[in-house]
Amino acid sequence: MPMSVEEYQVAQMHMVLKMQQQSTNEAEGVEILENRPFEDGVYGKGQYTSKLYRLQSKAPSWLTTLAPKDALVMQEESWNAYPSDEGNYSVSLRRIFGTFLSNVMISCPSMLICINLMQCPYFNKLCVTIETVHLEDNGKSENVHSLNKEQLKARQVEFIDITLPTTDYWSYAVGSSDFDFTKFKSKKTGRGPLLEGWQDKCDPVMTAYKLVTINAPYWGFGGKLEQALLAGERALFVESHRNCFGWIDEWFGMTMEQLSELEEEGDCLLNKKMGKPILQTDTEDCESRFPNNSKTHLQQVVKT
Repeated sequence: MPMSVEEYQVAQMHMVLKMQQQSTNEAEGVEILENRPFEDGVYGKGQYTSKLYRLQSKAPSWLTTLAPKDALVMQEESWNAYPSDEGNYSVSLRRIFGTFLSNVMISCPSMLICINLMQCPYFNKLCVTIETVHLEDNGKSENVHSLNKEQLKARQVEFIDITLPTTDYWSYAVGSSDFDFTKFKSKKTGRGPLLEGWQDKCDPVMTAYKLVTINAPYWGFGGKLEQALLAGERALFVESHRNCFGWIDEWFGMTMEQLSELEEEGDCLLNKKMGKPILQTDTEDCESRFPNNSKTHLQQVVKT
């Protein structure tokens, strides 16, 4: 990624806000149940969120024959903190397809570690873990997850270049942007275009190292389920990170305080779209909190 880890914090928050707005309608998408700051003696300061994801239309048809539609709902609880001078920690508990996904983050000044564990009652033997390390480097660090010899032997390494979009089923389900980074140039930062070998030439530059481990011991379809999950995760990794850079002129220069206010406003709009209770006392309270609160106002900053 042609940005610093600190800039990535802003880019990621902006990207999540915008992609949530784009993917939510009356039938499915993201419902915000709770969003508030938290402070803990062990984990420090951060943000607690509880969200409900309705993803029925994203699943391939063969998967919907194995699980009912109401199983394709994800409830997420997360405690998120980001690198500080002292280093900090965050813990997330997610409910995926009706089950818990635990997420533990350990942060330090230029590194963020995230560990995800997923299990599903409809496929109760299924286990998925995603461990992510963000480093300010060009993607050439070795064994950042500290794997042992046996794990290294089993590991398959894949390099994802944000200049190369995907065109498979999952890229269609997740969504695919039309950025051409070989011609793209940021007006605010001057970064780009990203030509061959850009990872060795950009400054700043950072890498998200993701270790995905999937175990689906089901005769007949376990391998297909594993491949579908891997493809879905890969498509999401590609699209979200392409958007982080493609939208750089929208988020560059913004503060976390500004994004936090937009997040609060966006939470109201998401729940309105789905006809769900908003986080404020009522609609009038939400609108009074944000005098310019409307879809147009949010779009002016987080352009949808």
